[in-house]
Order: sequence, then structure tokens, then C-alpha cells
Amino acid sequence: MAVMLTEKAASEVKRTMSEFNCEDGTVLRIAVLGGGCSGFEYGLNFDTSFDAGADSKSEQHGVTVVVDKKSAMFLEGTELDFHDGLDKRGFTFNNPNVVKSCGCGKSFSV
Repeated sequence: MAVMLTEKAASEVKRTMSEFNCEDGTVLRIAVLGGGCSGFEYGLNFDTSFDAGADSKSEQHGVTVVVDKKSAMFLEGTELDFHDGLDKRGFTFNNPNVVKSCGCGKSFSV
């Protein structure tokens, strides 16, 4: 699988899904999107669709994760974590493929 969730990230995903009353079968879709000052941005969404021909799917810490095959090329070896501290709060992508990122950390290039 291109992206691995930490237990902390999975707990936050499950909490958020519960908060939004997501229906059974809802998955966490992770993608790479064009945009941002460095060329690419990460996308995180809840989705109810899965295309076996275009997506890969895995179960991690009780969360079903879906990544489209095009995004998987840029995400191979990436860890999705959740940081909850005084300095920041939110999901963080630890992507070994990134060669440059912007100052805010929201966009990157490979």
C-alpha cells in the first residue's frame, strides 16, 4: 500500500467519521492533486465509492484506505500521522518522495 496510517491518525479518522455520521462502507480517500505553489497538494476525503480498476484499497487500524493508482506513484512509502500539540493540530504526511515543499507545508514537488 502506498500510504500507511499510524494508529493515532486512524483514531482521528474514526472519530471524525463518527462525528459526521458517515454511512457504512465509507472509506478514507487519499489523493495527490495538482495545485499549490510547489505543484502538488494532498487530498483527504471521505468517499463511498471504490473502483477496483483505478484504486487500491487496504484496511489499516480499522480504517479502509483508498488511493487511486495515479496518486499511488507519488505516495509510495508515505506515512499519514496526526499531530495534536500546542504548535499545530492536524494530519501530517511524511512522504519520502518529496524533494521540495512550500513554506506552509501544504504543497510539494517530487
